[in-house]
Amino acid sequence: MADLSQITSCDLSGLAVAPGDIHAAAKVIHGAVVETPCSYSRTLSSICGCDIWLKFENLQFTSSFKERGALNRLTALTSEERARGVIAMSAGNHAQGVAYHAKRLGIPATIVMPVGTPMVKVENTRHHGAEVVVTGATLEEAAAFARSHGEARGMIFVHPYDDPLVIAGQGTVGLEMLKAVPELDTLVVPIGGGGLISGTAIAAKSIKPSVRILGVEAWLYPSMYNAIHDGNLPARGDTLAEGIAVKSPGKITTEIIRRLVDDIALVNEAELERAVATLISIEKTVVEGAGAAGLAALMSDSSRFAGQKVGLVLSGGNIDTRLIASVLTRELAREGRLTQLSLDIPDRPGQLAAVAALLAEAGANIIEVSHQRTFSDLPAKATLLQLVIETRDAAHLDEVMAKLSASGLSARCT
Repeated sequence: MADLSQITSCDLSGLAVAPGDIHAAAKVIHGAVVETPCSYSRTLSSICGCDIWLKFENLQFTSSFKERGALNRLTALTSEERARGVIAMSAGNHAQGVAYHAKRLGIPATIVMPVGTPMVKVENTRHHGAEVVVTGATLEEAAAFARSHGEARGMIFVHPYDDPLVIAGQGTVGLEMLKAVPELDTLVVPIGGGGLISGTAIAAKSIKPSVRILGVEAWLYPSMYNAIHDGNLPARGDTLAEGIAVKSPGKITTEIIRRLVDDIALVNEAELERAVATLISIEKTVVEGAGAAGLAALMSDSSRFAGQKVGLVLSGGNIDTRLIASVLTRELAREGRLTQLSLDIPDRPGQLAAVAALLAEAGANIIEVSHQRTFSDLPAKATLLQLVIETRDAAHLDEVMAKLSASGLSARCT
């Protein structure tokens, strides 16, 4: 993390979005967008050593805060512009927000989504009535196609973050958080292009200038971190937080963040996975990687929040069910609750039963079993036994391994 406090200012003059714009947006979207709960989490507060409130934007109809900015922008279109239709580029959540509210308002919509966008987001966007074009290896390539495609057809381009009306719409999240919990000391907000944190920072600091704003990016896509620090950390690869995998942050949002955001944290993939799994396990709520970024930052460095009242924005919940399964299984493995073992055993009757009996005595549960006789370097009269076992935790796993070793078996975690 890097401390930006020396350049933080509560002077809101001269910004592209004013607090009044956010209050106006709140009136525009009222009744059409859910005022989501901002609820205290007793268990997460206990784990992290601070008081934590969660803003459940994953409970929007399209499971993302993006509806707010999309609706505020679409409502501002003239009748002539509505007839021409709109086009947007998005990795998924902005797409669904634009598609859903465009359909509600009778506006034709085309959405350009980069290759690799989770299928659940593509299908949901189509379900909301938009024409979907999947092209471009990155969001930036999809944006270039969307602009040229839209210009050729006279369509209005709806930017996902670098638009004052979109930023103002997203800022209503900040209004609602401080309305619900005025005593909040810090707001932790994911950063992709910067629309959500820009609007939230303006709204929050206009109400409570002392509130701190912490932005969070994935280590694989530190674009705003680079912009603020004139850095050159690489932006590349597949991240669980594809919703904030942006290589080029907005110009408007960069200026707002430079002035109002106190700090930017970078979180790695393991931390994102842990946060997603924790929210499912403890809060029983499904959040995508980007939506869990705030909790990932808090859990990775909880000491800096000690004793504070912290608001986390769970920005979205659009995650593929197969990916959820993978994340949960991988987290079980990290916790020592799910482990793959390899054992070299004689290839004769009763050996598997003996191993199974030892594991049962140790309290381990066998999930999967396989024998490998052909593709190994073992003697012809031996076999490689591979097991996936379930244990209570890492300490229990150590006990199981010790019991196997005491019985003369050479077991190793693989």
